[in-house]
Amino acid sequence: MQNAELALLDWMQEYLRCGFLDWLAPFVSGLSNHGEIWILLAAALLLIRRQRLYGLSAACALTLDLIACNAVLKPLVGRVRPFAFRPELSLLVPPPGDASFPSGHTAAAFAAVFALKTAGSPLWRPALALAAVTALSRLYLYVHWPTDVLGGVLLGAAVGWAGARLAEALLKRTRQI
Repeated sequence: MQNAELALLDWMQEYLRCGFLDWLAPFVSGLSNHGEIWILLAAALLLIRRQRLYGLSAACALTLDLIACNAVLKPLVGRVRPFAFRPELSLLVPPPGDASFPSGHTAAAFAAVFALKTAGSPLWRPALALAAVTALSRLYLYVHWPTDVLGGVLLGAAVGWAGARLAEALLKRTRQI
């Protein structure tokens, strides 16, 4: 399996690598380095009364993601990143120091997307576009295996759905909706 994943990453480097993507991938990836763009979105939505459910849904999903991804799965799995197998590859970003599985950037992005979708926000569509580009950037930058990104999508979907349900329950309990 690892050879197939390396082959896909190598194919991306051979056939997709170009100056524009060398600029775009680190930029897009950097938007989510610590979930900043998604935290900012959740905070902005929380400040708008009519959007509060969406903001709380995203905030709950991102909190669940932080716990599941960074506190549980990454230390538990401890997967080595792909650039360790290709030391000659020039990384376009500083090499991450944590484990590879699942992709935290991808998980956070898709947690926000699925939280927004589950809560009924129309913002899930543009969020999905940014999430997809973020996931692809992690492959392009050679910092994640394809299965890390897939794991991030699946984890994000689960915690996004759970975050939206948790937000609905919290707001109903306080009679906010």
